[in-house]
Amino acid sequence: MNSPYIHCRLCGSTALHGVLDLGATPPCESFLTRAQLDDPEPTFPLHLRLCEDCLLLQLPPLITPEDTFVDYAYFSSYSDSWVEHARRLVDTAVDRLGLTDGDLVVEVASNDGYLLQHVPAGIRRLGIEPSVNVGEAARDKGVPTLTAFLDETVAEQVRAEHGPAHFVVANNVYAHIPDVVGFTRSLRALVADDGQVCIEVHHALNLVRHAQFDTIYHEHFQYYTLLSAMRALDSGGLRVIDAELVPTHGGSLRIWAAPTESAAQATPAVEQILQVERDACLHSPEGYADLAPRTERLRQELLRFLLQARADGLRVAAYGAPGKGNTLLNYCGIRTDLVAYAVDRNPYKQGRFTPGTRIPIETPGYLDSDRPDLVLVLPWNLRTELTDQLSHVAAWGGRLVFPLPTLTVVDPAVEVVQGVPS
Repeated sequence: MNSPYIHCRLCGSTALHGVLDLGATPPCESFLTRAQLDDPEPTFPLHLRLCEDCLLLQLPPLITPEDTFVDYAYFSSYSDSWVEHARRLVDTAVDRLGLTDGDLVVEVASNDGYLLQHVPAGIRRLGIEPSVNVGEAARDKGVPTLTAFLDETVAEQVRAEHGPAHFVVANNVYAHIPDVVGFTRSLRALVADDGQVCIEVHHALNLVRHAQFDTIYHEHFQYYTLLSAMRALDSGGLRVIDAELVPTHGGSLRIWAAPTESAAQATPAVEQILQVERDACLHSPEGYADLAPRTERLRQELLRFLLQARADGLRVAAYGAPGKGNTLLNYCGIRTDLVAYAVDRNPYKQGRFTPGTRIPIETPGYLDSDRPDLVLVLPWNLRTELTDQLSHVAAWGGRLVFPLPTLTVVDPAVEVVQGVPS
């Protein structure tokens, strides 16, 4: 239903149509200490809407970035495959842009230095990271990091002190800012007139095509197709010149953009991806109509599986406590009756409890002592990496369960993947 009180953050339209309502949940990174277990938790509606005019998928800005990112629970370097992905991107950019000694690379939302640590010696680097704790981790690695939220004032200050950036990286942050136009202008202020901006963001094509509902949470304010990303970038003085489909986070867009006044003609890849989106009907509101019923089917399928596991006397644990996992747990109503505990490599999360569902989080070694029958892998997008990391589960006859994009059970002993009928 359209609401007169909600406006599209990109074009200002009030023609916002609800496409998926996941109920009300706590912010996905608000992990609880034991002392907080008797305290009430604030929850906020998680209702995804589509602007029928500019086709930007979005959530209402019910929480602010300041609520989430000042003290943040996510450290990029705990995913080995993501760090390797970042290293390859740096190598690509050095070759693509011909970066040499003295050139400047700036990453926005640079987290713990997972990417900038790979910039070759001689090329200057600077991270802009609002989270105090993860920024400190980057500085411990020797990565210069400014603790700040990027806005136009900060961008101008960085440019005045360091000069224009030849390469600006914005990985998995373009969805995290409610002021799309202002943030895009800030990226333009950072980059040199002959430089380029590279943005990676989860592709709404995969969200809709595979009902990846767990990628929806409050700190993600919008969800992009290439078409809507082009419109957003154009609003702040950047033009898309190239694009790629990359497999990270269940399927992402890598977008290369340049200042509008100096941008080269777009490569054929841009039109090719736009055509893929057209073929999926994502350039019209009708293409989003079946997201809600398919999401509900996935929920029912997972719950049936876990309830049967409980009836059979099987012990279930979760691997990982990512933000996306908390959307899944809360939407499905999964608590300690169905999943006894989770384990996570991140020390910040260990000893805490998942928001809303209040599942305890242990160290990964706890799996070996407890030996659960089933391990529900919440960061399912890292399937290849985690199937290898969790191969030792086979030692006690345990199996891995991947909830999305389709529910599958993996026997790591023989690497057999068995689909679970819906």
